[in-house]
Amino acid sequence: MAKPLLPKFPCLDHPVIGMLHLQPLPGAPGFGGDVEQVRQSLLSDAEALIDGGVDGLLIENYGDKPFIPRRVPAQVVSHMAALAQELRHRFKVPLGVNVLRNDGRSALAIAQATDADFIRVNVLCGARVTDQGLLQGIAHDLMRDRCLWQAGRIRILADVNVKHSAPLAPLPIEQEVHDLIHRGGADGLIVTGSGTGKAAPLESLKAIKATAGSIPVLVGSGVDPENIDHYRSLADGFIIGTAFKHNGVTTQPVDAARVGRIMQMVKHRS
Repeated sequence: MAKPLLPKFPCLDHPVIGMLHLQPLPGAPGFGGDVEQVRQSLLSDAEALIDGGVDGLLIENYGDKPFIPRRVPAQVVSHMAALAQELRHRFKVPLGVNVLRNDGRSALAIAQATDADFIRVNVLCGARVTDQGLLQGIAHDLMRDRCLWQAGRIRILADVNVKHSAPLAPLPIEQEVHDLIHRGGADGLIVTGSGTGKAAPLESLKAIKATAGSIPVLVGSGVDPENIDHYRSLADGFIIGTAFKHNGVTTQPVDAARVGRIMQMVKHRS
């Protein structure tokens, strides 16, 4: 039996975390010049997710393409912190932070400053070849930050075989899971498909879950009404983004009606 995903999820069966894909922030090539518009879009999506019944939220600088591979500039951290703080005040559900592409240290700082509950880290251990080049694990720095800052309450959810990447060298997925948990210190694991909105392979999920033991395993991409039953018996929770959007398109606003329908399926069948 897996331990609770988060302290605020003590009794929930298969909690669902709704993705908040931020529009481009200042400094990103796609930024439209209006910070208030970014804020209003975020709050609208968050309200739709909460109205639809999600159990938690995860904010991410999804619009900042092309992504910076490691540490992001100060303005990204400051804007994400301000936005996360507003989410924290408005919505009383667990909140997470992901700073793309792999700035878990900034994510941890934002989470601590805003009383968020968890962060997501794409490459916690090892090395991956991505469209940003080579990304290397940050566990050695991140875990020392968490200790130094006395931020141990903030959970670290780490991707396994993260999407939009390839391993630098072949490694059995069981070994990657073992390293993430026992050498990297991950509190939870995330399984994805090959890209945003792509379904996670069931065989990979089975292998990861079998190795993870009591560590929670979430499906982090491609969850939809057609496959959620297949995942439920294997995963401990879900991170859903694309399936909650209008017409199932990642870049569209959140559709509260779609959220409600999917959440009804999750809760009714749990």
